[in-house]
Amino acid sequence: MTRERIILGVDPGTIVMGYGVLTVEDRKPRLTTMGVLQLDRYEDHYLRLRRIYERMISLIEEYLPNELAIEAPFFGKNVQSMLKLGRAQGAAIAAALNRDIPIFEYAPLKIKLAITGNGQASKEQVAGMLQHILHIPDQNMLPQLDATDGLAAAFCHFMQTGRPVASGKSYDGWKDFVAKNPGKVRGS
Repeated sequence: MTRERIILGVDPGTIVMGYGVLTVEDRKPRLTTMGVLQLDRYEDHYLRLRRIYERMISLIEEYLPNELAIEAPFFGKNVQSMLKLGRAQGAAIAAALNRDIPIFEYAPLKIKLAITGNGQASKEQVAGMLQHILHIPDQNMLPQLDATDGLAAAFCHFMQTGRPVASGKSYDGWKDFVAKNPGKVRGS
């Protein structure tokens, strides 16, 4: 019997929040949707948090995820930015808690490592690898890399918990992927 699993991935932010929904059937992941929530039109930080919470509730109601994978805030030089990012993450987590969805938090380094084999990979490298792994057509790729960052959190969670089925090709990191797929990676 086939058991479907839906993972909602979130890249929290106070200006742009990225999200991706991954559906896993027979241990094979596929993209359901990805997108961004633009928050820069809201001047008040608390209105942004409210909008994050409301959008998360609507995503949960629309896609009925079994799990939430969210990127953890990383410690930067600007403490105020980190606090705001933590609040955005908290609003997203509160929405999941409100709907009894288990939450899994991943450090940015761990997410990049799971996708590309390189914890220092760029957002473009993560997006390119996800596009290849999930067979996402060019026209479905969004210009905002926050969307693929949200999807990356979901895919990282899948990799940590899902024991994926091999697709035939294997890579020893990003450089090996680029070498074996010339022309498929933007900016290469």
